[in-house]
Amino acid sequence: MEQFIPLNDLPIGSKARVKLLRSEMETRRRLLDLGLVSDTEVEALQKSPSGDPTAYQIRGTVIALRSEDACGIMVEAI
Repeated sequence: MEQFIPLNDLPIGSKARVKLLRSEMETRRRLLDLGLVSDTEVEALQKSPSGDPTAYQIRGTVIALRSEDACGIMVEAI
């Protein structure tokens, strides 16, 4: 059985593939528009000085996501 973790638990410098979105419909649509579809590679780049949000590289673009949004994105570490 494959083990998925929430994106906000991905350590800085690690990469993962998106497997499932567990977000409210409005948030889900925004995440899909950002390119977070199944099997998209994501890399955790850095946290802000306050610890939230975190910057991720997604499809060649750096995007900052709050923990409350990232916790609904289930990923598989690679």
